[in-house]
Amino acid sequence: MIDGLHAAGAGRAAPRARGLGIPFSGEPGRWNAITDVPGVEVGHRTLIRGTGVRTGVTVVHPRGRATPGVACAAGYHSLNGNGEMTGVAWVEESGTVALPITLTSTHAVGIAHEATVRWVVEGHPELADRWHLPVAAETWDGYLNEANGGHVTAADVTAAIESAASGAVPEGAVGGGTGMCCYGFKGGVGSASRVVRIGRRTHTVGALLQCNFGARRELVIAGLAVGAELAADDPLAAVDRLAAGGGSVIALIATDAPLLPGQCRAIARRVPLGLARTGTTGSHYSGDLFLAFSTANRGAFESDPGTLEFVPWGSVDPLYEAVVQAVEEAVLNALVAGEEMAGRDGRRVPGLPRDRVAELFLPAR
Repeated sequence: MIDGLHAAGAGRAAPRARGLGIPFSGEPGRWNAITDVPGVEVGHRTLIRGTGVRTGVTVVHPRGRATPGVACAAGYHSLNGNGEMTGVAWVEESGTVALPITLTSTHAVGIAHEATVRWVVEGHPELADRWHLPVAAETWDGYLNEANGGHVTAADVTAAIESAASGAVPEGAVGGGTGMCCYGFKGGVGSASRVVRIGRRTHTVGALLQCNFGARRELVIAGLAVGAELAADDPLAAVDRLAAGGGSVIALIATDAPLLPGQCRAIARRVPLGLARTGTTGSHYSGDLFLAFSTANRGAFESDPGTLEFVPWGSVDPLYEAVVQAVEEAVLNALVAGEEMAGRDGRRVPGLPRDRVAELFLPAR
């Protein structure tokens, strides 16, 4: 078993898309990750055992693990519903999210949900008498992982919750992204951020995605349709039960810009525009579920009466642009971080051929 380390500088840093010379628009934050939004913390638990266990869990704390009961304005959007994200009925009703958010394998959603509740009530006695509806989301890792084996345990979820920290976010085959595939290559976790200015204020928008979607022929990188160029060595294409382009993608969008719940929903609705820049057309068999939240207005949802500050609707376009840019880069960060992986039943998936991709973006001579 490999435990995903999150602390900045721990272990060997995976390569990122910018390191290949891929051009991106917009200004990234310090870490170019969702953790550039102050207070947001990310943790991973990575499970790799034998030839068949390729799974794990990733946790995002909207306000850090010390204050799980302080709500954030939030909004949800489903591009395609062949997936699961628990708790979103309450997100839609209340316009808030407060607890740790977990990303994992499809058949581990139940244990992720249960373990999150247990962590809250045992570690935060002041919240023990409340009801809790945490957000637990999934993508299917059954091509590489023994998905019916019950490998993710409550202890693994707790470890991911407790390991969460700010700083650089490990990407690729870590946490919930361990067994995931994207565009016929190794996929997994990717993150990116953008700094935006609205009036005299500066805000950050961060994205974290669990990428498990797309057909090889669809892949677009920085506007270049490269799917045909990189068509060789695509073992997933030969698996009849996998619909081309199927899989799933979960996106979490965080910002410190003050937003209303309806504006968070509008932010979440922009995620597909960033995904489309990487080529996907949104397969029927892909569960594409997105949650956006704002860390501003701390305590507003617990006060009586509550008062919210918010960006005027006429000024939100820079935030929309930041979401699209960060989502596109997060997908490519997940792909670039990917290394070839073998898994259950002798199956394998190649990593993105980074050298060949880099050659596409060499300056013209």
